[in-house]
Amino acid sequence: MHKYGIILGTCMALLACCSCNNDLVEYKSNDLKITLQKGESLLHDFPLFLGISRKNPPQIAIWLEDKDGNYLSTVYVTHKIATQSWLMAGKNRRKEALPHWCYSRGVKYDDGLYLPTKKEPFTDGLTGATPHSGFDVKMQPADGLKQFRIKIEINHSTDFNESYPKSAQEGDDNYSGGKEGSGQPAVVYAADIDLTSGVTSYVASLIGHSSPDGSNGQLYTDTSSLTSALKIVEQITITIQP
Repeated sequence: MHKYGIILGTCMALLACCSCNNDLVEYKSNDLKITLQKGESLLHDFPLFLGISRKNPPQIAIWLEDKDGNYLSTVYVTHKIATQSWLMAGKNRRKEALPHWCYSRGVKYDDGLYLPTKKEPFTDGLTGATPHSGFDVKMQPADGLKQFRIKIEINHSTDFNESYPKSAQEGDDNYSGGKEGSGQPAVVYAADIDLTSGVTSYVASLIGHSSPDGSNGQLYTDTSSLTSALKIVEQITITIQP
């Protein structure tokens, strides 16, 4: 129960899914506005059947850690991974989608994996469909929380390239879940926030990518093998409201 107390007490969030709704969100002093600016690869062609594809947005998780890297709470996570409602994934639980977030939470489910199930969906933070354009997340830090790290993990399905091809086999270093898997692994951004510093705007930095096959929660700092995955978002900013 103590973990859920931390999760519920750390933040409250509200998603503004498009620019026309952003003006409807009311911010109070010291609220945080997390803005994900659309990159040229935000939408990705996901194959359906008979050569037909659809434009898919990415899977995203935003969460908080303390100064020592300990997980505090999830601010926002996309609906599909929160509820295991994947399209055409079959029996693939998509453990390769957002493994850094999953392992950071540390919640192990009945099948031994660290990502939510349909039976036990994630309910401890804001969830929703990924907007098809840039969007904002409003966050209210808990009383007393002054220094923390915000992490953002982002991933597309079937985002293959030469380094992470569809043909990679399970057990290969570049295997990423097979033909309906990730292709390129999830990218992770972070920003260290200090509410006592007087700084009012932060830009999250790319700090690495997650495990390609989702077998662990490690962070890999070499992103030289990634291409379109680096263009899903143009920039992520965190603004402290006056």
